[in-house]
Amino acid sequence: MQASVTSVSSIQLEIAFDPRQLTGLIKERAQREGFEKVGIVEAAALGDERDRLLTWLGRGYHGQMGWMARDHEMRTNPRKLFPAARSVVVVAKNYYTSDKHTDDPSTGKVSRYAWGDDYHEVVGAKLRSLLAWIREELPQVEGKVCIDIQPMMDKVWAARAGLGWIGKHTNLITPEYGSWVFIGELLLNIDLEYETEIVADHCGSCTLCLEACPTSAITEPYVVDSNKCISYATIELRASQIPQEVAANLEGWLYGCDICQDVCPWNRFEQPTDEDRFQPREGNVNVPLSEVLELTPEAYAQRFRGSAMKRAKLPGLQRNARALADRIAGAES
Repeated sequence: MQASVTSVSSIQLEIAFDPRQLTGLIKERAQREGFEKVGIVEAAALGDERDRLLTWLGRGYHGQMGWMARDHEMRTNPRKLFPAARSVVVVAKNYYTSDKHTDDPSTGKVSRYAWGDDYHEVVGAKLRSLLAWIREELPQVEGKVCIDIQPMMDKVWAARAGLGWIGKHTNLITPEYGSWVFIGELLLNIDLEYETEIVADHCGSCTLCLEACPTSAITEPYVVDSNKCISYATIELRASQIPQEVAANLEGWLYGCDICQDVCPWNRFEQPTDEDRFQPREGNVNVPLSEVLELTPEAYAQRFRGSAMKRAKLPGLQRNARALADRIAGAES
């Protein structure tokens, strides 16, 4: 497909290109970039989802993640993030690997998503490659890549685009890969053909995720209180100490937590990823607590370069390791 229009006029773009044909080509290219799932929806402001976000924020369930309250308007309207946005291309990348945690109490468990290379870089590079291809074919197109760190409600957009549904644990569940997927978006300044069907909620009467959460962070179906969440406490919380009610129920987790996903029946459909960069780095499934406690800033930077685990920062990781070590010492005394 060759570009035949030189003006950036959106009207001329609409005349020159068939949205259905272009949509098909973008989806095909996204799959060639390695994404298992792709859907496209209009870049419209969120309504009901915005109301639910405001209610959640009003309850203080975001904990110390103040940025979620500060940018809620941008988070619920992609045109505030990228004013030219007309379409949202939503992609999902499977990251499941078959490795398992051990129960060695001298180590801390790491959430599966952080075992390999930083997904921001891997998924972001694939989306940037997709955008570069589109711009090579259509130089008039402008776009913005979003992968988690931008204020987009990733799971909401994925559900809107028909990639899956948001489960009672608040993670996106896909019928083919369960919840072991990374989500990203590409905002484009052109109109495309949009999805008309969504995936129905198949959680049914199941409450396994609520029952399994050791801190009762899932306060009700589809609602998580970050203040009680192990993942929040071990990754996002910047306090010098983990709250006692969470620290007492870490169940060996050093960084993140997969309990609600591990018990989800839909994750029996898990499939190994084809992305080598998501294979576990040495020592990233379970990390020796002594290793973490002995890390210097220089050793930390080297050890976790290119890893999502750097999100917790060295003081956070060492705080988590001390909390786990204290539990071991208490049990032995």
